[in-house]
Amino acid sequence: MADDLLTPAESTDYDASSIEVLEGLEPVRKRPGMYIGGTDERALHHLVAEILDNSMDEAVAGHANRIEVELHEDYSLTVRDNGRGIPIDPHPKFPGKSALEVILCTLHAGGKFSGKAYQTSGGLHGVGASVVNALSDSMVVQVARNKEVYEQRFSRGTPLGPVEKIGQAPNRRGTTITFHADEEIFGSHRFKPSRLFKSIRSKAYLFSGVEIRWKSAIAEGDTPQEATFHFPGGLSDFLKETLGQAATYADRPFAGTVDFQERFGTPGKVEWAINWTPSRDGFLQSYCNTVPTPEGGTHVAGFWAAILKGIKAYGELVNNKKAGNITRDDLMTGGCALVSCFIREPEFVGQTKDRLATTEAQRLVENAVRDHFDNWLASDTKSAGAILDFLVLRAEERLRRRQEKETQRKSATKKLRLPGKLVDCSSNTREGTELFIVEGDSAGGSAKMGRDRKTQALLPLRGKILNVLGAASSKLGSNQEINDLTQALGVGLGTKFNIDDLRYDKIIIMTDADVDGAHIASLLMTFFFTQMRPMIDAGHLYLACPPLYRLTQGAKRVYCIDEAERDAWLEKGLGGKGKIDVSRFKGLGEMDAKDLKETTMDPKTRKLIRVTIDEDEPGETGDLVERLMGKKPELRFQYISENARFVEELDV
Repeated sequence: MADDLLTPAESTDYDASSIEVLEGLEPVRKRPGMYIGGTDERALHHLVAEILDNSMDEAVAGHANRIEVELHEDYSLTVRDNGRGIPIDPHPKFPGKSALEVILCTLHAGGKFSGKAYQTSGGLHGVGASVVNALSDSMVVQVARNKEVYEQRFSRGTPLGPVEKIGQAPNRRGTTITFHADEEIFGSHRFKPSRLFKSIRSKAYLFSGVEIRWKSAIAEGDTPQEATFHFPGGLSDFLKETLGQAATYADRPFAGTVDFQERFGTPGKVEWAINWTPSRDGFLQSYCNTVPTPEGGTHVAGFWAAILKGIKAYGELVNNKKAGNITRDDLMTGGCALVSCFIREPEFVGQTKDRLATTEAQRLVENAVRDHFDNWLASDTKSAGAILDFLVLRAEERLRRRQEKETQRKSATKKLRLPGKLVDCSSNTREGTELFIVEGDSAGGSAKMGRDRKTQALLPLRGKILNVLGAASSKLGSNQEINDLTQALGVGLGTKFNIDDLRYDKIIIMTDADVDGAHIASLLMTFFFTQMRPMIDAGHLYLACPPLYRLTQGAKRVYCIDEAERDAWLEKGLGGKGKIDVSRFKGLGEMDAKDLKETTMDPKTRKLIRVTIDEDEPGETGDLVERLMGKKPELRFQYISENARFVEELDV
């Protein structure tokens, strides 16, 4: 433990009593962001996903075929299924507690570790239901098992009494969970019927064997207050509804399902549907065990690999030599795809499961989809020819643009009036290049020494840039920092912005991990949001994640992004000898080139956050920017007042 690793300090303000041990569900309430990604509206709705995923796991396992979701007037929410019901008998390791209480009050407790209760599941870490319990001021769980109904009540993760039998249920079985999110955690955020409706409907598409019933006591716009979802066609139905009346290159989508057990002797399956259209931008929505994976992952990589190899092979078959130029990016232009896989013990990146990391999934999905795609292309030569022609045209257009960009870049210093403080990279192409926007020359000095000269460029900013929200266009044009930034990027502002002119592949905001750094990052993101929105939509804008702490113990060294990570390492130790030395970085300028490269700039070891705009609620981003950066101080004050309770420590 931590007090075994730490030698007595000379000062008395840091001793064994300083080491805080959080018990039960205290860690969840202390740092909800570690478990659900924050305390905003997205995190609030993630609570519903955690409970709904448990019911979906029962359905996928074949134990339930109906799920009901009901939003009540007080914004509490009920999820009911007709599955087996959570066990209510005493837990063998905790004789005084029921299995129900252990599951809902203990982190890392559940039936999905061994694989005996569920072959595939969306829940893995055993924290979902207990996290929801910890972050709810009220939770009531009813279980119908063995023709009897049992109930237990909780508040903020604490049982209000033992599990009790409350009646008979001769014709009922399953679990019913009703919870109300704690306002101490989520403030004024409330469940949105439109957002819930959309996510619940997508769950029904993902498993054709389940019927989901939706009911809401709260009206919102055109969102139905009652609906029943059951889609026997699965993802094909989903894609058909999403594309609507849009023209497509194939008369019918390429869709199918492969059972991994039958093909490869491994539990699980993959389902997919894809078509190409000239009418809209392409998209891919992916899922693993019914959990959305917005950042994709290995199953998505396997899917695109199968499609790319298949279309190139078909091009060779029909003697179209230009098919060899097609890339994954060409496939994704106009390619509208849905991919859902079910695998055993998947590995995700983070508790919110945004990206699948299971290596085996790539091979399974690629091999499953590839054979079917080859057969589909051969059986529908009209659609195959139309798709191939479209993709070849996309590839030719991309190559032409790249050639133009290479020519432009080779003579960039002649054609562009590049700012003098820009430290450019030497690459002649945009592909793989990065521009780090850093605050101040001191940070720029370390970054200049730690960068990869071929692909990484630097632009130091002196002070805070202009708050562009509401600023006159004449003010934008005369602001030196904004001029330097637009010249370095090679683009115009607002309606004059053309993403093809962008000189770098990644634009990375790299500021200090303090309040001033956060303000500068906010100003920059506001600038890009209002003046270069397509750059964000195309995924080119990122935030660097410099560490706050460096821990050293003998030859061992680790970097920590925040206090929570620091405390976790202090508790378990680094594996070295002697005292753990804790260094706090006050700013990027204090980090030497080696530290900065290893933690923040080297693609092999750094962490980056991609800046995105919530596709479910596109208008809300603009509203939030207006509240935080607009001219009305009362809106900014209101937002800070509502959210200040979540700020545990300000680095001023």
